[in-house]
Amino acid sequence: MKILIIGGTTYDSIIYLPQLPEPKPQTIHYAPFHETMGSTGAGKAIPLSKLNRSPILHSIIGNDPYGHKIIDDLEKEGVHFIYDFDPNGTERHVNLMDPQGGRISIFVTQSSVELPLDMVRLEQCIEQCDLVVLNIIGYTKQLIPLVKKHRKPVWTDLHDYDLGNPYHEDYIEIADTIFLSSDQLDDYRAVMMKWIAQGKELVVCTHGKGGSTALTKEGKWLETPIIPDYPFVDANGAGDNFFVGYLYGFMNGKSVEESLRLGTICAGLCISSKELACGELSESLLEQEYRKYYGGL
Repeated sequence: MKILIIGGTTYDSIIYLPQLPEPKPQTIHYAPFHETMGSTGAGKAIPLSKLNRSPILHSIIGNDPYGHKIIDDLEKEGVHFIYDFDPNGTERHVNLMDPQGGRISIFVTQSSVELPLDMVRLEQCIEQCDLVVLNIIGYTKQLIPLVKKHRKPVWTDLHDYDLGNPYHEDYIEIADTIFLSSDQLDDYRAVMMKWIAQGKELVVCTHGKGGSTALTKEGKWLETPIIPDYPFVDANGAGDNFFVGYLYGFMNGKSVEESLRLGTICAGLCISSKELACGELSESLLEQEYRKYYGGL
C-alpha cells in the first residue's frame, strides 16, 4: 500500500520548564532546550519509514538553512520527501514543555496558505498512491479537488479539534477516517457519532493519559488505555505516532482493536524520546512490545 502524506514540516525549538509560565512578566534563569524537526507530516512520515512502509511526504519549506536541515534530516530517516519552496520561509515554532506533557506552542514564523505548487508532480503522486493522509496545514486545501478527482481514501488528523471552527470543515468533509484529540471538547462522543452518521468509516479520539476511544461505522465503541510503563521524556509527536501505529495495523490487515493497541505502543515509545519518533522503532520492536503487553498479534 502506497501512502502519500500531504503537509507538515517545521523546524522547532523545544524548551523544557518545571511548569508552564504564568501570564506575567518574569525571568526564567534556566531552561534546557534543543532544536529539531517538527510538525505533523514529519511526525507521521518518520515512524512510518522506521516501520518499513516508505511513505511519500510532501510539504512546503523555505529555501533557507532551516529548510535544508529538514531535507537533510528526512533523507537520513529514509523518507521520500518532495517539496515546494515557500517565499515565507520555513515555518518555525517554539514549544514550551512541562514535565506532564503540557505544551504552549508559539509560531514564530508561519508558512503560506496559498502559493504556487508543482501541481503536475502532486497529481501524479495522488494518482499513484493508495491512501492520502491529508494534514490540516493551510496550503493543503488547494489540493482537495485533486484528491477528490482521483477518489482516493483520505485519512485526516484534526489534532486539538475546536468544535464549530469552519477551518476544519473541508478536511472533515473529504475524510473517510478521522483522528482527533478531546482536549477542547466537552462531549467528544457526540462529535464522533455525528461524523459516523455522515458516513465516515472510523473516528478515533485520543485523550492523552486517558487513552483513546474509537467508533466504527458499525456503531461499535472501543476504549484503549495507555501503557503506563513508558518513561515520559517529551510528548511531541505522540499523537502522530499513535496515528502511525493504527495505520500500520490497518495496512497489515489487523482489526480495529489490534490497530488501536499498535497506536498505543507507538505513542508510548515516542514519549520516551526527545525526537518525533523513538530512535529504536522498528517492526520487530513494535511486535515485541505487542506480545509483551497484549499477547500474540
